[in-house]
Amino acid sequence: MHAATNLDATAVNTIRWLSATQASIVVPVYQRQYRWDIGGCEQLLADIRAVADSEGNQTHFLGSILSTASADSDAELVLIDGQQRITTLMLLIAALQHTVEDTDPELAAELQAVLVRAGDPTRTKLLPQREWARVFEAVVLERRAAGAELRESRFDDNYAFFRSQIPVDEAPRIWRGLQRLEHVSITLGTDANAQQIFESLNSTGEPLRNHELIHNYMLMGLSHPQQREIEDAFWVPIEESTGELIGSFWRHYLVMTTGREIDTGDGRGVYDTFRHEFPRFDFELLRQHATEWREYAEVYRILLDPAQADDPELARQLSYVNTFGRGMYPLVMRAYHDYTRGGADKATLIGTLERIQSLLLRRTAVGLNNDRLVARLCRARRKGPAKLVNAIARITPSDERVRVALKYGALPHPAYVLGRLAGVDTLDGLDVEHVFPLAPGAAWTGDGVREWADYSEDEQNSHRALAQTLGNLALLEQPLAERAMDASFPLKRTSIYPKSTIAATRDLAGTEAWGTAAIGERTARLTAEFLQIWARPAAVPIDDDGLTPILDAQRRRGWPLGWDREFDYVEYRGEHWEVHDVRYLFNRVFKRLWADAREHVVAFSARRGGPIFEAKAWNGHWDELDGTHFLYMGWDSKYMLTAVQGVLEESGLASEVFVKYSYIGEAM
Repeated sequence: MHAATNLDATAVNTIRWLSATQASIVVPVYQRQYRWDIGGCEQLLADIRAVADSEGNQTHFLGSILSTASADSDAELVLIDGQQRITTLMLLIAALQHTVEDTDPELAAELQAVLVRAGDPTRTKLLPQREWARVFEAVVLERRAAGAELRESRFDDNYAFFRSQIPVDEAPRIWRGLQRLEHVSITLGTDANAQQIFESLNSTGEPLRNHELIHNYMLMGLSHPQQREIEDAFWVPIEESTGELIGSFWRHYLVMTTGREIDTGDGRGVYDTFRHEFPRFDFELLRQHATEWREYAEVYRILLDPAQADDPELARQLSYVNTFGRGMYPLVMRAYHDYTRGGADKATLIGTLERIQSLLLRRTAVGLNNDRLVARLCRARRKGPAKLVNAIARITPSDERVRVALKYGALPHPAYVLGRLAGVDTLDGLDVEHVFPLAPGAAWTGDGVREWADYSEDEQNSHRALAQTLGNLALLEQPLAERAMDASFPLKRTSIYPKSTIAATRDLAGTEAWGTAAIGERTARLTAEFLQIWARPAAVPIDDDGLTPILDAQRRRGWPLGWDREFDYVEYRGEHWEVHDVRYLFNRVFKRLWADAREHVVAFSARRGGPIFEAKAWNGHWDELDGTHFLYMGWDSKYMLTAVQGVLEESGLASEVFVKYSYIGEAM
């Protein structure tokens, strides 16, 4: 048996390990903040009580604690993994020590030896990261003066919980349980891969979030001064710009830069993509990348709060885009960044923002899904502005299709649409008014002659069908809207609409009666304006069939085994293929490219280590390409789809291949 040379793993008694440690235990700056909640503390205390009451020499295992000697000081032990558990234990021990210091000085002294540095009782043995170190020491050492301003921190909360749960007479029991805690102490050698070991240890339990893994990955391996420089100059500004949405920022940034959707099924898709894009850093290269990340984070801050934009017109356009959510942020980030760095003028940026709005609004109006569009548009943007315009035009529904949808369907985002049609600067204080109400009373009338109760069933149904269409909606000031709620049209026409400051609403006063004919006429008129404001770029072939570019295709989760209709069909460079699953697609693409673009297939397979081999090297399902080359068909479906995408991209043909998911495929 051979011993490991780059790490030492030893089962140890946790309290003795903490007491004997001469070095300060330092939490590096790349670690996430302390975030154990009361529930975790409650479970830990219950475990300690249980092991304290157990018979014999039973112990409680805490897991593994990963540490390494500091490169900067022999007096420091860097805690790579385990800070949440160690910090919580220290808070519990501090609470216990403070509970018994007046009644059991001997036990208090033993507890203090765990908490403070040898030779310096004014400093804690554990040193959390950054400014939290002061808060932690104030809690553990009871430094907060009487009357000092109250703080809010997990340290205070959890310490207070432990103090509240441990009476003086239970102290011996808790101390007995603490002394029965064990963990595996893993100490790394100089050549150990700390990041790989850290990831392995965190593959179970509460997972680190993607941005925490990114933070850890970029800083691990740097000296402490380098870590502090990256942290202070770059990471903290990124956090300040993105706030709670820092995870979304990294996902959007990576979609923008890669032009690929990110599979987040295993929870680590963003981090895995980041590592693939940035496989290694030296300090200077990291600073260069971090400068760009900080710039894009500043852009992200403006997208989240358009009021921070310097130009009022751009602020308004960005707020319009936010009507549709954040799905297009990767594309908008790039466009706005280009503008701020002088790569595009204001008119170009506004043109892009307008086209994005037209695309999203038209697709929503006709019932098309807006998911998984942005990556293909980011890929087009890399090829130049004209390619982006064409890519948007291709998936923007035609005027004819939109006209029909607006005539019979509910208007999407009505406040936004009506506001732009009316030319109002703000929607504050305005409500969407249904001229014909959604739930008319029996006495409602559209002409002052016939009441709703007198309408036939067909007439009522035809009115209800048009209630949420464009022609039946208007913007109205809130006080007026409250009066108009269920009022009949003659009252609205004479006493409410004329008082509105919105010209398009005042125009309703010129209509004598309100019914399906009036709604249809107004819909047609407003639709003409709609199609001008949310225009479609110049005519190109339209993809209204829901085709998905091959680079954006994904395996549907939960796909039933044996199901053979994942795809309705595949469009390959203008050819219509009756291909219904990933396995058949994999086989057909590689065979076709073996004939048409063999050099690219060979290069791809050599770099990836398959799926083309010169012999049937193991048992399995193989398909012969020629007498000396074989395609291995035993891969799982995720590998197969990734290989299809990769070889088509290698061959320069990915933009000409599309899949059409089946109906059930869309639902999976």
